[in-house]
Amino acid sequence: MELNTQKVTTFLTFSGEAEEAMNFYADVFDESRVVSLIRQANGKVLHATFTVKNHLFMCIDSPIKHEWTFTPGVSLFVNCDSGEEIERVFEKLSDGGQVRMPLSDSPFSEKFGWVDDRYGVSWQLNLAKTN
Repeated sequence: MELNTQKVTTFLTFSGEAEEAMNFYADVFDESRVVSLIRQANGKVLHATFTVKNHLFMCIDSPIKHEWTFTPGVSLFVNCDSGEEIERVFEKLSDGGQVRMPLSDSPFSEKFGWVDDRYGVSWQLNLAKTN
């Protein structure tokens, strides 16, 4: 998929760690990279785009202090391509985060796990069953 054909883009609002988070995601996931970065005068992220497995995301560092943060009520569901990939990604995302469901087999996949990363973003990782 070409990045410019995506009609809906996930937008993540951070409280000062947007650049660190998107660099982390670009390192953790295959087919991922930082696309653009514009900083505020204070060096924080005014607007940035990055990809995770070729899916475009946007993010900012909120200039306004707020009480809300990410919630597992909305999570990012990622289909991994191999057992090695799902195990590596799960380990990296859970480092400093919270495991909601450990990696295990499930009725709908070979392996599935759910984790909130160190930034509070919730990820469901899936390895589809092969027939």
